[in-house]
Amino acid sequence: MVRRKKEKKKRPDWGIPKGIVLLATPEGWRHSVLTMEGGMLCGRLDVPVNTDPQDARDAAAQMVTELARDFHDTDVEVSWDPPQEPWSWTAQVALTAGTEPAALDAEG
Repeated sequence: MVRRKKEKKKRPDWGIPKGIVLLATPEGWRHSVLTMEGGMLCGRLDVPVNTDPQDARDAAAQMVTELARDFHDTDVEVSWDPPQEPWSWTAQVALTAGTEPAALDAEG
């Protein structure tokens, strides 16, 4: 009997963050992280529902900074735009000066 060679499962390649959308909802804080590659990661921010908006923005910025560092070995800066609505915030995410992301496909 011939066995198939097992394929290595690799961790998904999350894109490099380029923007954040943060929404205050009655159920909690929701976020969408936009990536340079055109993808989007959405979810619930891990803070209590009654968290102050500034603290929620800080938590979202920290989450994106850690995502870029952990998955891409690069540092980013988050700059929040002035709010258009009292329950919605957007931010631009940029690579810090002098850093370049690690190659997305490191398999030679």
